[in-house]
Amino acid sequence: MFGQPVLVGAAFAQPWLGAAAISCAVAAGLWARAASRTIRAVRRIESPPGGAPVAPGATGLARSAFDKDLHNAILYGVLTVGLAVASLSKSAWFELPLLGVTVPVVVSIRFAPRFFDEGRLAEDRALLERRAEEVLAQEELAPRQWAARLAPEELPPIGGFELGRVYEPGTGMMAGDFYDVYATDKNRLAVVIGDVAGHGIEPSITAFQVKYLLRNFLSQYRDPAQALEELNKVLSLTGRPEDLVSVCVAVFDTEAATIRHASAGHPAAWLWQDSEMRALRSTGPLLTLDPNASYYSRELPLTPGDLLLLYTDGLAEARSGGQLFGEDRIAGIIRRDPGQDATTLAKVLLEAARDFAAAPLSDDVAILAVRRT
Repeated sequence: MFGQPVLVGAAFAQPWLGAAAISCAVAAGLWARAASRTIRAVRRIESPPGGAPVAPGATGLARSAFDKDLHNAILYGVLTVGLAVASLSKSAWFELPLLGVTVPVVVSIRFAPRFFDEGRLAEDRALLERRAEEVLAQEELAPRQWAARLAPEELPPIGGFELGRVYEPGTGMMAGDFYDVYATDKNRLAVVIGDVAGHGIEPSITAFQVKYLLRNFLSQYRDPAQALEELNKVLSLTGRPEDLVSVCVAVFDTEAATIRHASAGHPAAWLWQDSEMRALRSTGPLLTLDPNASYYSRELPLTPGDLLLLYTDGLAEARSGGQLFGEDRIAGIIRRDPGQDATTLAKVLLEAARDFAAAPLSDDVAILAVRRT
């Protein structure tokens, strides 16, 4: 290290110019190496394997990077030659080659607007890519957020009742299944589950409307059948005819010690009571089929330990070949251990349907379990 100035001084009349020349030579070599790599990248982009399409703007940006690397290599090469020649003598004439630096400097000034435009293009491209990523993230997040409105993960604590739920989205983009559990007054608990036919944003919007319209009607009418009749009239007038909706409603009245049940074409709910399973079947047609349809309610006694299970058709219609999971398997699983935790029971049913099905469940599955404690 201490001998380097001596060597430089022996080789050059002006050692500091010689050292600068060596530094510029190293820089020129590095930029030339970068340019060779960049041009290889340009060729790969222009000739993708298998004739794949070239991304718009990709070639232009790659060639811009090559031009800048080549320009810097030439600039440092000219500096190397000029400084090396100038270092050989102290005569001012030997410094004239340094004027050659003006050539790449003029090139830089001449093409500066082009470089700026290409820089803006790269920046705009990066912004577009970031926005595209944000849009994709929102598209992935929106169905989950919407499903959380229709089938919330947390149910409100209700005194005197044990609640369990599970929700499994199917392969569709948006869910049409929904459920709701809330107190209509201090002595009455409403439990609702429903399903709008189809997948996508329209059935999901209809499900949202049904859920909150039904809240309004259940607060006005003590009879769930009357609430369903009013809901059917509104949907028939304002909804889409193709949005067939099934709904099951159960109202627990702790003061009267009753369960009042009504169903618009929904799969049978199961009530475990007095060590027996009882199917609570439909009490009227699907909503929107007939604006003048009639619905009626069934009233049953309510005793401590009674368990009500409601679900959407994705559970019963889990398929293995030509066989369906079906109502009987659902009832059998409840009957085996009706005293287990309500959430555990819902999860056991979902896992049983998954194990039964020959393929992943394609339809949404919502399950509610409510026990009077």
